[in-house]
Amino acid sequence: MSADAQQVFEQYVVAGAMLRDADAVAALFADDGVLEWPLQRVTFTGPGEIRHGLREFYAGQAEPTADADPVRSRYALHTTADPDTFVVEIDTAYDGIDDETPMVQIFRVRDGLIVRLRDYFDGGAPA
Repeated sequence: MSADAQQVFEQYVVAGAMLRDADAVAALFADDGVLEWPLQRVTFTGPGEIRHGLREFYAGQAEPTADADPVRSRYALHTTADPDTFVVEIDTAYDGIDDETPMVQIFRVRDGLIVRLRDYFDGGAPA
């Protein structure tokens, strides 16, 4: 996995899960980038549509009842035969809650930007 891919993943987590900043998330995508939420049957194509879709998504969410616990949360990055494609398994833990929320993300990057991201999550805020 390239250093750029690791960096893009970390930027995505901060912009999307921590800051919930639609502009910052959209800026991580190539002009032809695609953000998919397969379990919700949602696809956004291009930074403009990604920005608009995420703004609506974030606005429609209730305020979180608990903050993510970065000490207990874990993730594992898995490389593939394609150096610009990687899979991330995430177990997000929340303050005051014993259970973790599992997620899987499949990233494809090009020139430091996300070309395709399939984000499998249960309907809560994507990471």
